[in-house]
Amino acid sequence: MMTIRRLFQKIGANEDLNFLLTNRVPRITLTHFMGWFSKIRHPWVKNTAISTWKMLADLDLSEAKKTSFDSLHDCFIRELKEGARTIHPDPQVFTSPCDGIIGAMGRVEDGKLYQAKGFPYTLTDLLGDEVAKTPWVDGLYLTIRITSSMYHRFHAPLDGRLTHVKYFSGDTWNVNPVALARVEKLFCKNERALLNLEIGPQAHPVALVPVAAVLVASIRLHAIDTLLHTRYKGPNDIPCNASFKKGEEMGWFEHGSTILVFVPKSFEFVPELCTGQGIRMGQALFKLP
Repeated sequence: MMTIRRLFQKIGANEDLNFLLTNRVPRITLTHFMGWFSKIRHPWVKNTAISTWKMLADLDLSEAKKTSFDSLHDCFIRELKEGARTIHPDPQVFTSPCDGIIGAMGRVEDGKLYQAKGFPYTLTDLLGDEVAKTPWVDGLYLTIRITSSMYHRFHAPLDGRLTHVKYFSGDTWNVNPVALARVEKLFCKNERALLNLEIGPQAHPVALVPVAAVLVASIRLHAIDTLLHTRYKGPNDIPCNASFKKGEEMGWFEHGSTILVFVPKSFEFVPELCTGQGIRMGQALFKLP
């Protein structure tokens, strides 16, 4: 088992081969196939799939609420045991909506930010022309990458409400560091959704942007009775008015990927954050003004 895992780690470490195997493939077709395959409930299929997943990745199910799963998909979107995550209690602290790894962070300058060193993109490329009217144009941003074996549900960073959802159909490029350093404006090409939030007593406008990836599409939100995915044909602008408490579950990726966080410039990063750092849902990210 360790020999096979080491082999895959070596393949992953070879950037050219990694990029070839995870991007120069029929990405959307493979993503649709995985969406179908992962929901098969036959014991032999789901047990083999989960065992293979454990063999190839650092899949830790010790924190899972359930001890057995109906399918690979059921395992992927697993809930955690009560108390498995600690939510920072300070009402002036904006917490991480998910588990993940910080890929990039900094200030948005003249509407421009970076997915990787030397690879800029703009907020209008990512979210449309209307974003020029928002406080994020010169605000702060943070990219959180969720690897395949991590917990894939996301939660409210603070008390507040979800006011609007905008869906962007797109591709399913891999979002690992190798692809981010090679594909220009990758986040702007992939399937994604803009979640407009108002948080805290002063209703600060912030945004969460879940971004899909290869084998990893479909976003489920509790606030709307719609599964957002690459075959979705409904309205792209979805008004809503859903309140939530800090740490309350907002939704999940059907398969996982990345969440981009945007906040006004009056917020401050907590000092201990850095790129490449692993974080957990509920951990402090920003201090409110």
